[in-house]
Amino acid sequence: MTRQAISEAQLHALADGVLPEEQRAAVDAHLRAHPQDAARVGAWREQNRQLRALFDPVQEEAMPRSLLQAAAPPAANRAWYRPAMQAAAAVVLVVAGGAGGWLLRGDAGNADAGASPRMLARSAAIAHAVYTPEVRHPVEVGAEQEAHLVQWLSKRLGAQLQPPVLSPLGYQLIGGRLLPGDGDGPVAQFMYEDGGGKRLTLYVAKERAGRQETAFRYTQEKELSVFYWIDGQLGYALSANLPKKELGKIANAVYAQLEQPR
Repeated sequence: MTRQAISEAQLHALADGVLPEEQRAAVDAHLRAHPQDAARVGAWREQNRQLRALFDPVQEEAMPRSLLQAAAPPAANRAWYRPAMQAAAAVVLVVAGGAGGWLLRGDAGNADAGASPRMLARSAAIAHAVYTPEVRHPVEVGAEQEAHLVQWLSKRLGAQLQPPVLSPLGYQLIGGRLLPGDGDGPVAQFMYEDGGGKRLTLYVAKERAGRQETAFRYTQEKELSVFYWIDGQLGYALSANLPKKELGKIANAVYAQLEQPR
């Protein structure tokens, strides 16, 4: 069985569990003869597992009552009701959290400021789940080209970036990549790895002008922990499969370095 006999689409179909049964024997034989392709399929399966773990529970959640009310058409003689229902639909979920020495800096009561950080954390969690299992291409530009990586991502985001040094905590920068954002422009992702192969990512997004700064916050998506905050024109989210206390220590180190004047 040659490499050309098995297509990329067949490998993806196998990883997704939709490969036709009559093709299974040929693909399995190919993977036994090509360990690198077998590793890719394994990484894709792990991505699928992590994404299901993150988002399958959302499908089972009951629709919030406020949204159901907002979807109901108002009575014809109560035209004033529409603005009220639109306001009720603007539900902001803020996951409280924090660490010693970090103070709330002004987003309380501001629905726009609260919604963006929560979306920042969710987007960072998705990006972490997608790219950290990659065996051959976890990053777009490796740490051996760190100067080029920093210059490139800084130019694309329109802000001076600098990946924190986490080697004192056991994590080495392995590189980074450019990602599409959620409407506010591109996003940078820096990836780190410890000696045991455990990875963490720092997700950096450009925030809209005028966005108020937010407190240091924590959320958890299954086993994935995320600390996130907005500081000036940039939003940050640090993600890893680590306990809250352990990741919080790293997040404090990241924050301290980002706060240093450059």
